Amino acid sequence: MALRRDGVTPLAAFAAALLVAFLSRFPGAEAAVRELRVGYYAETCPEAEAVVRDTIALARAREARSVASVMRLQFHDCFVNGCDGSVLMDATPTMPGEKEALSNINSLRSFEVVDEVKQALEERCPGVVSCADIIVMAARDAVALTGGPYWDVRLGRDDSRTASQEDSDGIMPSPRANASALIRLFAGYNLSVTDLVALSGSHSIGEARCFSIVFRLYNQSGSGRPDPNMDPAYRGALDALCPRGGDENVTGGMDATPLVFDNQYFKDLVRLRGFLNSDQTLFSDNAGTRRVVRQFSEDQDAFFRAFVEGMVKMGELQNPRKGEIRRNCRVANGSPPVEAEVAVSKVVEL
Repeated sequence: MALRRDGVTPLAAFAAALLVAFLSRFPGAEAAVRELRVGYYAETCPEAEAVVRDTIALARAREARSVASVMRLQFHDCFVNGCDGSVLMDATPTMPGEKEALSNINSLRSFEVVDEVKQALEERCPGVVSCADIIVMAARDAVALTGGPYWDVRLGRDDSRTASQEDSDGIMPSPRANASALIRLFAGYNLSVTDLVALSGSHSIGEARCFSIVFRLYNQSGSGRPDPNMDPAYRGALDALCPRGGDENVTGGMDATPLVFDNQYFKDLVRLRGFLNSDQTLFSDNAGTRRVVRQFSEDQDAFFRAFVEGMVKMGELQNPRKGEIRRNCRVANGSPPVEAEVAVSKVVEL
């Protein structure tokens, strides 16, 4: 990686800027941000990355949709107080969990896949690999296993000791979000319009519920009519999938090739066939995002390069509060054991 004139790599400068931004949100917090690097576990747990990859591959063989669900965890973890594994923590009587936040409940899923990875790693090198790092590795492998790019991940994150449902509710966007709101959200993390569009391409794989789109089909912006930015034939297919008054837990693919990580997602947006409002708005409602959507629809390699860059940047978000390496991704070390009925996640979706 090239150096700036002051001898600092662009990525290091980006990480420093993120640290300043995060510290401003935690008055009095000491900077406990760890140095991330490729090959962090080479000596302490040399099989770590192979274990993650193999476990994710087995999960995909059982249920193809699971890898998209696992990849999505990085977004919902990193945007809320940094990549600290807090999204994996179960709620307690004194701590509402992020799993029950508005954008996560009945939406995030496949937490049991992360449990499987963690158990396998604890058997080989107990107390070494953080849950936060597992999320980042698993997201990368989910993309690579479905035909997308592979990249080296920088590791060495701590796990948070707490989760914050309140912070998740205040940060994560809803499926109704428009392009302007998404641009503001990403800009708050020093992520550009190109980063926003590229990372939205994570919806190249996976499914979403009818619950997330019925307003687009029958009452867009309170109009009592469907979203005008929707291809009529596609709307007809969605009407059949998600009829008014039907089962809102039924799911549909977020692009025409939901099991393959490719640029079909962007081709669909150009054809007004985006599943979620927050997807279609990138082409229909903003000239800046529209330009990037069109570019990625025509150049898959450009999308892949921008996606990798965005995932690396997002992975640099860290919680400056001192953390730990959780032995169970669902609870802080020293907490009472997770009850069997709690260990099975109640949230179901993408």
